[in-house]
Amino acid sequence: MESTLDIFVKAIFTENMIFAYFLGMCSYLAVSKTVKTGVGLGLAVVFVLGVTVPMNYLLENYVLKEGALSWLNEDYGVNGSNTIDLSFLSFIMFIAVVASIVQLVEMLVEKFAPALYGALGIFLPLIAVNCSILGGALFMQDRQYSTILDATSFALGSGVGWFIAIVSLAAIREKIRYSNVPPALRGLGITFIVTGLMGIAFMSFMGVEYGKKEEAKSNTESGGAVETSQIINVKQVN
Repeated sequence: MESTLDIFVKAIFTENMIFAYFLGMCSYLAVSKTVKTGVGLGLAVVFVLGVTVPMNYLLENYVLKEGALSWLNEDYGVNGSNTIDLSFLSFIMFIAVVASIVQLVEMLVEKFAPALYGALGIFLPLIAVNCSILGGALFMQDRQYSTILDATSFALGSGVGWFIAIVSLAAIREKIRYSNVPPALRGLGITFIVTGLMGIAFMSFMGVEYGKKEEAKSNTESGGAVETSQIINVKQVN
């Protein structure tokens, strides 16, 4: 069983939304021209993921899943006489939650950071259709996290991973402006190459073994307990 910290770290590096699943590439490539706009959009994505995934987790486990409404009436449970399954509404409800939170973020950015709001332009409301946001909710649904803490850890890790990816690319693109890039590769051409190299770099984290020490330790302790009990049983028989 993965710990909450393992889920968080894996979501940042080995399961990065950009480099592992290529989700949110449109905003990632379009808004990463400057570090300022990259930081603004990255923080917005972290906030939206950190809020929408836990909300969708509660929605999934207490409203949409088969038998999830058992808290209202036992008859609505899995073994009840009137079992209710609203899982067919998952996409609609997840998108509704995401759209609501994105609208809130847009209002806050426009109110407190009008310059950033103007720099982000159309890409701020487009967070509502950002693949990484809906992807976070669908991954949460598919992986069936046991607690809301694990789901929140995954959401924040995914957001931080997306933030690191876009800020890193924005910093590199700012430096590339002063480099002698061949004319045919200027713009998106060199950006695609840099993105591919960054993806290869993040693949190096796939060699990290998460939670193996704890698992080995628990197996050793359980094995020792079994051996001890076997010795005790042998002595009792003798």
